[in-house]
Amino acid sequence: MGNVSCFLKGYKLGATFSNIRSNSSPASTSPMAAEQLGVSAENGVQNGKILAAIDDEFDGVIVEMNKAMDPMVFHSMLKASLSQWRQQKKKGVWIKLPIQLANLVEFAVKEGFWFHHAEPTYIMLVYWIPKSQNTIPANATHRVRVGAFVMNEKREVLVVQEKAGSLRGLGVWKFPTGVVDEGEDISDAATREVMEETGIDSEFVEILAFRQTPKLFFEKSDLFFVCILRPLSFDIQAQELEIEAAAWMPLEEYAAQPFVQKHEKWMKRIIDIYKAKVDGVYAGFSRLLTEAKNSLYVNEKGLISCNNNII
Repeated sequence: MGNVSCFLKGYKLGATFSNIRSNSSPASTSPMAAEQLGVSAENGVQNGKILAAIDDEFDGVIVEMNKAMDPMVFHSMLKASLSQWRQQKKKGVWIKLPIQLANLVEFAVKEGFWFHHAEPTYIMLVYWIPKSQNTIPANATHRVRVGAFVMNEKREVLVVQEKAGSLRGLGVWKFPTGVVDEGEDISDAATREVMEETGIDSEFVEILAFRQTPKLFFEKSDLFFVCILRPLSFDIQAQELEIEAAAWMPLEEYAAQPFVQKHEKWMKRIIDIYKAKVDGVYAGFSRLLTEAKNSLYVNEKGLISCNNNII
């Protein structure tokens, strides 16, 4: 997923670093002992009872655990930390636990923390301090996928048969599809999937259309972008791991498949839209690079028509 929601809705884990100070006297714990407890000696925390944290931009704190700690010590420090954060009128508390410190999860849960999300290398726990309504945003709500509509000059489309999934063994030909990787642009994902599944080098043209399906994948909604690509090579080398076969197929033959006809409200409609694109009466969304790591997809033809101004 790759993955389509800013699950923090403004919470930035790279927030400005600012130490949490104690109203007590400077810590009597030595720097080495404090480090072993996972506490910054610079924080001036008495007896090393408070977890090191940084402030976020929304009156909350973020704790990033990075060293092993005795669970009972962690539990004691967490309770003391929560007490201080309440006094400081903090709101959301985020604790990022590397997977090797998963033994600390039980003690955070005992204090009222819950799972926000998990990644291959860490678990994110969260807690809401005020008695007011919880405004901590949910985890990512969507998975993002792409489908690649690739057609050569002979009006043949690039299709594959998959070795796995619901269509395995049914003899159904479909477009190359796949999940967008984390941090990957939609256009790059489309060209990557075509190369991985068929060995065909291609060039992104535009997004033809997209579909949203609620709660398709582990209660996450699915955003499926149909992309038009231009082939730059034509000799197919099907991927052996996931693909049973790959071929160039006449568009009419592809459209005549019983599977396509069965799903005419979706699949046949996409073919009709593509034909309109070929005839010049429909324009999808092409990619404009606006900033580093950001892409803006727009209907350039529509803009030119409305404003008589080429972007």
